[in-house]
Amino acid sequence: MDIKAYIASGILELYVAGTLSEKESQEVFALTQQYPEILEEVKSIEASIVKLTASVAPKDAKHSFNTIKTQITSAENDTKVITMDKPKTNWFTYVGWAASLILAAGLLWMVNENNILKQQIEVVETDKEFLETQIENANNSLAEAEKLVDILRDRNIVEVPLDGQGDFANAYAKVYWDQNSNSIYLDAKDLPEAPEGKVYQVWSLTLNPLTPTSLGTIDDFNTDTNKIFTITNANASEAFGITLEPAGGSETPTMEQLYTLGVVASTP
Repeated sequence: MDIKAYIASGILELYVAGTLSEKESQEVFALTQQYPEILEEVKSIEASIVKLTASVAPKDAKHSFNTIKTQITSAENDTKVITMDKPKTNWFTYVGWAASLILAAGLLWMVNENNILKQQIEVVETDKEFLETQIENANNSLAEAEKLVDILRDRNIVEVPLDGQGDFANAYAKVYWDQNSNSIYLDAKDLPEAPEGKVYQVWSLTLNPLTPTSLGTIDDFNTDTNKIFTITNANASEAFGITLEPAGGSETPTMEQLYTLGVVASTP
């Protein structure tokens, strides 16, 4: 149990003021028996209330006592019956209750303000975390972009345009093949979004005989922003193709769904 947080919640002030339900009061009492820190805090609050009520108590108590004593002495020396004044209203009791009510109202306001402050702090912290995430993502994106620019400027990179095929003549992609790192960088921004339940699958091809080798599926195609994907390729590729396959991919390409195809240019 976080005792400091419990004390700071304001529930002990409400307990002393008597505004809690019976069940809540019993729970607080049980905690005072279990945790000395809570008991000491309750005693401190009670002492503060006593000090508050004492500050508004009558200041002439000694004078009142002397007056009563004089009247009693006079009665012993005089057989006349002394008519006692009607007791005045006990303002001390009312002042004590008023102080308690004011304290309870103040405590309720304090608890409410404390909760509002906590909510505002949580909002600020959430906004801060979101901003930090955005900055981190921006830095990562910038680093990736700079890395990609360096790769594309490498004169040893092999560029392979992949033109649209058949019913997908408007489709287009481009492969940048880094044979030194056995990687390709696929720029697929001119492919349409994959329909639900479908994924694009990339193929490395040898032409004689025609042998396709899967380089994997692009599962995050629709959610990726820049549509540039890094794919491992250790094959002696002579061409690259992209087909649309059921989610999870296929063992062999579905030729009716061949979107793009490009042949690696032979080097002189």
